[in-house]
Amino acid sequence: MKSHLKSLVNLVAGATLLPIQFALLLFHFRMGRVKAARARGDKGAISIELALAIIALVFVAGLVTVALVGLKDKVVEKVNQDPQYPGAGGATK
Repeated sequence: MKSHLKSLVNLVAGATLLPIQFALLLFHFRMGRVKAARARGDKGAISIELALAIIALVFVAGLVTVALVGLKDKVVEKVNQDPQYPGAGGATK
């Protein structure tokens, strides 16, 4: 039972982190294209690929920020509901 639960948690975590994994894969792909353009000496392609890599990196940062804000909201809600926590009900958003 414990091993089944562990594999289920891994599947759910993997599905949750799928957009972040995709964006990181896109970033690595773009950086590979930058290295190839640099090897060819193509300055325009280097600029375009670096811009696209930065866009992918900003997308990853946005996903992480959204996840952290969602986690914060859940914790604040939990603290406000449970009277056992010190300061419960007095916490502000």
